[in-house]
Amino acid sequence: MNLWLTMIAAGLATFATRLSFILLIERMKLPAWFQRSLRFVPLAVLSAIVLPELVNPNGALDLSLRNPQLISGLLAIVVAWRTRNVILTILLGMAALFFFQALIGHFAP
Repeated sequence: MNLWLTMIAAGLATFATRLSFILLIERMKLPAWFQRSLRFVPLAVLSAIVLPELVNPNGALDLSLRNPQLISGLLAIVVAWRTRNVILTILLGMAALFFFQALIGHFAP
């Protein structure tokens, strides 16, 4: 029972803290420079999550052409930049990852 109460309390605390920002931000006038800077938060968070997986696939820095995650990630970046299409970026990035994993695995010593 203590576990359930702890989980419910943690969920309510998380919900309350997030809701407080949503409710408070409606009543406050944020400076224009701050509103402009908020546009970069998703990009920064996504980069912080994805980049380590691209350059450290096995827990060690790997910037070589034998790293299929890095090659596929770079290809996905180019596709996203040129097309601005999320679905196409995901599909081509995943296809490239499977292709390069098979190719590099096939030629691995």
